[in-house]
Parts: sequence; C-alpha cells; structure tokens
Amino acid sequence: MTTLLHQKELFVEYLQIEKNASSLTIEQYKNDIEGFFGFMTAENIHSLTEVDFSFIRVYLSTLHDKELSRRSISRKLSCLRSFYRFLERERYVTNNPFLNVRMPKSENPIPEFFYEEELEHLFEVSDLSSPLGQRNQAILELLYGTGMRVSECEQLEIKDVDFSLTTLLVRGKGRKERFIPFGSFAEEALKRYLKDGRNTLIKEEGASSRLFLNNRGGPLTARGIRTILDKMVKDAALTIDIHPHKLRHSFATHLLNGGADLRSVQELLGHEHLSSTQIYTHVTKDRLKDVYMNSHPRANK
Repeated sequence: MTTLLHQKELFVEYLQIEKNASSLTIEQYKNDIEGFFGFMTAENIHSLTEVDFSFIRVYLSTLHDKELSRRSISRKLSCLRSFYRFLERERYVTNNPFLNVRMPKSENPIPEFFYEEELEHLFEVSDLSSPLGQRNQAILELLYGTGMRVSECEQLEIKDVDFSLTTLLVRGKGRKERFIPFGSFAEEALKRYLKDGRNTLIKEEGASSRLFLNNRGGPLTARGIRTILDKMVKDAALTIDIHPHKLRHSFATHLLNGGADLRSVQELLGHEHLSSTQIYTHVTKDRLKDVYMNSHPRANK
C-alpha cells in the first residue's frame, strides 16, 4: 500500500505544480483515489497494474448501488483516468484501463437559484455597525454581484480590488485570471468593510494581504464563508438551503433574465466552454414561456 500512497502523492504534486489545480479539485481527486484504493483492498487487489476492465465494471456497479449521481460517478472516472494517464507517463503502468470506460450520460439538472425577494431578506440581516457584519455584507454582495466561486472569493487580496474601474481581478480554475465588474451596492459594502471592519479585525499591521479575514485576524477560509452564509439564512428566518454556488446560479440566471447575452455571462463566470453556461437557459426558457403566456393576446383563450 506504500507504493499506492507514493503514486498518489506524486500525482497530487503533478496537479499542484504542473496543472495549477485548485485546492478544492485536489481534495476531491485525493478522496476519489483513496476511495478507489479502499475498494481495491476490499477486492484483494494490491497493485494498479492488476486493475482491468472487468474489475472497473464491478467498481462501477458498487458506485451505482450506493445511488451516487451520474455526475459524481463521471467525476470519479475522470479522476482515475487522469491518474492512470499520469502513471503511464511516469512508467508506473503500461496501459490505462479507464480509457475505454464510457462516461455516464449527464443529468443536466436545472440549477437552483434565489428569487430576488429571497435575496432582499438576506441583504437585510447583517449588523453594519459591527466589523463581522460589515465583512459578511461585503461577502454576500460580492458573491451575488460578481458570480465568483467561493474558492475565488477566499483567495481575493486587497490589491485585486480596483475602485477606480470598479473591477476585481479574480483567479479561477487553473489559475486563469479574469476581471469582473462590480456594482454600486458591492462597492459601498466593500468600502465600508475596508475602512472600518477589516482594520478592526486585523491584529497586526500587514499580517495578511487577504481581503476577507476571520475574527482572529487570519485569512477567511471557504468553509468559513459557507458557515457565514448558513448563519445569514438562519438570521433571515428563511427555510431554504444555501450554498455559495446558489448565489453564483442566481447571478447568472438574473443576468440572463435581464437580457444579458450568453457569451458575456460565460466570460463573467469564467466558464471555459459555452456548454457550461447553457444550463442557465433552461431557467430563462421557463420565464420566457410565462412572459409569453401572460402577454401575447393569442396565448390563451
């Protein structure tokens, strides 16, 4: 098992150094590989060279029995295919048994989003007289106002904010950089936080260049951001689930509903492929149908 662990560690180094993968992607890949190692041990397979197509079919059957979504299964297969491709390159294995494994057809679920009335309740819960309240409001305004990922928000530094152009420099997947504009509500919340709240939170001058700090003055983590959002929902007395991606979905959906074109939304979200952005058109099609049914004189008898 030491050899397996060593090969996994080499792959993680490859993801970090050569692929510039995000910390979230690396953590998911590590979990997927460790889960596969556990299955190998349970099936008395001790080397990656022993894995063949028939073994992979048994593995897939186990994943289906656990009622994992097709998206989760596809991610695990993609991870293991990349892992073997790396091992082939490094000559630890001579073939990639995952190459001929067919990916499950994607489910293309319609993304969940907030209605504008629900968001209004969230924007009213922060205590803007306290440093933490100012920070929380700035986080909420930025996540909804820019559609950035929580991992991108976590990595923001003060120097990434340009108030003269009202834009943020954001580092996305694969460390790809893009500029995102932000509006007047986010600008007001950010200026308030930087002028007052952040100066109170930071314990030592120059201790951290990160934009968002925790209550101890250190960098705020992605988990910390999720905890903040959960508390805001609870304080707003809303009976809805929240996750940072729901704010990202809301950003895209509301832009498209307001008339933005798909290519612009793709650029703002940092999607490499337009197909990733097209999931939001399902939502806007429903709205277009409602508008048509309520507006066109020949829509209803």
